[in-house]
Amino acid sequence: MTVLVIGEALVDVVQRDGRDPEPHPGGSPFNVAVGLARLDVATLLAAQVGDDAYGELLREHLYDSEVELERLDPPPPRTSSAVATLAENGSASYDFDLTWEPAALPDAAAFEAVHVGSLGTALQPGASLVAGLVMSADAMGIPVSYDPNVRLTVEPDPLVWQRVFETIAPHAEIIKMSDEDAETLFPGEDPVDLVRRLAADHGIVAMTRGGDGAVIGAGSVVVEVPPAEVRVVDTIGAGDSFMSAMLAWCATYDWPSAGELDATELRDLAMYASSAAAITCSRPGADPPRTRELTP
Repeated sequence: MTVLVIGEALVDVVQRDGRDPEPHPGGSPFNVAVGLARLDVATLLAAQVGDDAYGELLREHLYDSEVELERLDPPPPRTSSAVATLAENGSASYDFDLTWEPAALPDAAAFEAVHVGSLGTALQPGASLVAGLVMSADAMGIPVSYDPNVRLTVEPDPLVWQRVFETIAPHAEIIKMSDEDAETLFPGEDPVDLVRRLAADHGIVAMTRGGDGAVIGAGSVVVEVPPAEVRVVDTIGAGDSFMSAMLAWCATYDWPSAGELDATELRDLAMYASSAAAITCSRPGADPPRTRELTP
């Protein structure tokens, strides 16, 4: 069967010092869908994509990565975009021009698993439809994954993101966040303590921490892994690559529950996801790896 990914698809217009702007396909759910398909997981992306040049860029990228696209109605007047400005360390900040107003979403019952996250879960009116689909999938026993991927430049109120987390997380078996997300959602809480607490309630929970590596927990088991060594070009899409690799690993093992994973398996999962993120950091834009790049 196929994994359903729902949310924003957009073009990252990357601004680098002294160079012309570079358009790259992006959007967190879009990147996760591409990353999953490149790791040999059948994937359908449900997103609003326009009929303009940016929309054609997104459709070509999905086709090349073997992602099926369901274009949600109504078609937007222009495809969403984000101007990404890079800092000296390769990290990016974003200024968004986004449409998220789908009239309806696919039926979760037709899919093996569902992934949601980022702006698709936070921006109305589409966010309410996404929340409803997540609850429906959970009620049917379909695994749900969630990456809050907080974007304060679009929705600046932390309380909105916190309410979204409180709505979606109880229905998600797999949660991934960055340390920056955690600072908005759970300000001041220690990352390891936070992962331990969330994993006790929500299943498999991972937190990426940039140069400090990652923390992952499942049930009562929590492990830390160091970052993979890499020459960073930029960090665009790194967290999404981590997310998609997590999901691909879980799909390979038939979506294990938190109680089925021990420390060795959790470490293997985190290292696999970290390696995918590192490869993405080594090249421009959100360009996740394929299976052959992660196989020794």
